[in-house]
Amino acid sequence: MNLQTDNRQYQSGFGNHFETEVLAGALPVGRNSPQKCAYGLYAEQFSGSAFTAPRESNRRSWLYRIRPSVITEDFVPVSHEGLSLSAEDVISSPNQMRWDPQSEPSTKTDFIEGLFAICGNGSVGPQMGVGIYSYAANSDMEGYFYNSDGEMLIVPQQGLLCICTEMGTLDVTPKEICVVPRGLKFQVALKDSDKFARGYVCENYGAPFELPNLGPIGANGLASARDFLTPVASYEDTIGEFALLNKFGGQLWHSALDHSPFNVVAWHGNYAPYKYDLSRFNTINSVSFDHCDPSIFTVLSSPSSRSGVANCDFAIFPPRWMVTEDTFRPPWFHRNIMSEFMGLIEGAYDAKAEGFVPGGASLHNTMSVHGPDAMTFERAINKDLEPEYLDKTMAFMFESNLTYSVSKKALKSPLRQTNYHQVWHGLKSHFDAKNTK
Repeated sequence: MNLQTDNRQYQSGFGNHFETEVLAGALPVGRNSPQKCAYGLYAEQFSGSAFTAPRESNRRSWLYRIRPSVITEDFVPVSHEGLSLSAEDVISSPNQMRWDPQSEPSTKTDFIEGLFAICGNGSVGPQMGVGIYSYAANSDMEGYFYNSDGEMLIVPQQGLLCICTEMGTLDVTPKEICVVPRGLKFQVALKDSDKFARGYVCENYGAPFELPNLGPIGANGLASARDFLTPVASYEDTIGEFALLNKFGGQLWHSALDHSPFNVVAWHGNYAPYKYDLSRFNTINSVSFDHCDPSIFTVLSSPSSRSGVANCDFAIFPPRWMVTEDTFRPPWFHRNIMSEFMGLIEGAYDAKAEGFVPGGASLHNTMSVHGPDAMTFERAINKDLEPEYLDKTMAFMFESNLTYSVSKKALKSPLRQTNYHQVWHGLKSHFDAKNTK
């Protein structure tokens, strides 16, 4: 790629109306689609919501490009076992599940080829629910990809990703996240010298992710809008033979292009890719006793049609102080109506003594009981409760109000820890009717 760009790398703010141009005057003033655009460009609207959506939730951008994106060949279906979350390929299960991380592929594998479907819920058709994937890649994408089914929240665990899109480029490191809007063409390159990248993807079919309301927290706390970064315009004017992949209706489709789709010279609007540094999250926690609910760690939320119940919450468990008095400090034993998929980016998770490692994953479905293993429990009830700083840790959760169904491939995978349920078998009775402490 030989992208031409302006002299800024990113624009700051979540949901802002941005404007950016590589060539001065490429953005029309006072109108979106003049009779003739400057530099002979084509005007094209990119909509992420219905035209009639209320102003506060209407998402759209205007792109001014060298060639319109309508220029493609017919799409034909292609197979990709790792993407399949269709009804015949998944099983609903109440069992607690956990997986080891993917290893480096033995053959040349790019980001899309390296996607491995773990679980999902809802449906692409009515636009509700999510699909959850891990990825493992060792080569750059040579073609281009866009997802008609949903936006993609990418969570790197190892390896720096260069995510080049129609609207600009984002460099995304572990402990950063990136959201690529539904319908936006992009390409992923690996920037680390060892050329291996691993991580997680949440494919969101429902309402786009947004910042959660803060309520009694007030104006400051959790993720700040100013820390979200959106790319500035860049373009390449390249002719050649290029592959274009599209995920549509749960199926992968292939077409051919005779030019690079990264030919947007200018754009303005509020429907764009963005990234966020998780270390900038302002953690809120209890400083007296008991726990705040894990919802206090929500970075982004995709709301459902029911008020207060998320289609998907993206929450993190970052480094933080633990200072509560007379409190069992690890996450407590619990079951709830929400389904929890967890991943680990760095370090250790404070509710697990072993087995849950960076790059791995766990799933606790609706009303499936979970909590600390036996070793963690014994340590927690006997330790001195001095102020403690949890360092070098970053876990996350994709929490949904819908039950996750697990792909048959993930169920049968050698990465699945089939003895996971045994981590609780060592929990013994401490009951003593004569002892009130």
